[in-house]
Amino acid sequence: MMGDLENSLGLGAKDAEGDPKPRTLDAVVDGLIASYERDRRGHYIGKKFLPSREEIFEIIELLFQVFYPGYYGRQDLTEGNLRYHVVTLVSTLREKIATQIEKCLCWAGESERDGTEEKEVGGCAEYGRHIACRLLSRLPEIRDTLLLDVQAAYDGDPAAGSLDEVILSYPGLLAITVHRVAHELYVLGVPLMPRIMSEWAHSQSGADIHPGATVGESFFIDHATGVVIGETSHIGGHVKVYQGVTLGAISHPKDERGRVIRNTKRHPTVEDSVTLYANATVLGGQTVVGHGSVVGGSVFLTRGIPKRSRVAVKPPETRVIAAGSQPGDEEYPADFEI
Repeated sequence: MMGDLENSLGLGAKDAEGDPKPRTLDAVVDGLIASYERDRRGHYIGKKFLPSREEIFEIIELLFQVFYPGYYGRQDLTEGNLRYHVVTLVSTLREKIATQIEKCLCWAGESERDGTEEKEVGGCAEYGRHIACRLLSRLPEIRDTLLLDVQAAYDGDPAAGSLDEVILSYPGLLAITVHRVAHELYVLGVPLMPRIMSEWAHSQSGADIHPGATVGESFFIDHATGVVIGETSHIGGHVKVYQGVTLGAISHPKDERGRVIRNTKRHPTVEDSVTLYANATVLGGQTVVGHGSVVGGSVFLTRGIPKRSRVAVKPPETRVIAAGSQPGDEEYPADFEI
């Protein structure tokens, strides 16, 4: 009896009375195996190379310890133990990053050729270590830029009580911290890994920044939630973005076979010292928001604007009806004072 219960998992064909029959464990397994064999999408069976999401997330955590020592990881750091701590972190990062880049490179080769020869695997390992070293060599400059982002958040948000508060709690800083590393990997030609990193940041912060987007220094995302920045966006320095802002594409150009054409400029350019208020939408690869412009909340732009422009939507008509009034009663104007 117990064996029958354990072997009954779901609902299969119907019996003579029209009631669904329990599906046995073997039937469910057979159905899944048949699905894997019938459609090779959505599984990675019989292949060797795939990066580890968990290892990449651990790399991100270690990078936060490198960029913001004392805030993340060890909190007992002193001038006496700092160098040893950083040496250990960077050495660990070198091995972890090189391994994941190697797997990403081999994954790309395996996906293209449906199998990778041993000599090509060795090449992946060597090139992976080379790229990892190039990324590590950029960490001091990346950190210098991130400190400008921290200051921009503090200067741009009157609710920020301190730089410590920004570093420890601001989702926009989390998003741009991960983006600046993911973008370096993207520029270096690493497949898959940059997108895994950016989507982790998206899940943690609510801001979706494609690793291909170019972002200048002193960048501040206020509140972060719902911000979307597309792959070919170019953002200048000292730009401030509020929640819900979208830098997107008008449409996706397709070739004669109906396939999306990639590697084209699909997303806007935002020049230096621009402010984009909540829920503003700017679309199109030819759209340029000029230097020093302010784009108001809920504005929808599909064409460029000159420098130092001010763009706003016409305020909607506001209706204020007194409590307890009946249909047809006179409405108070929006500026009526009681």
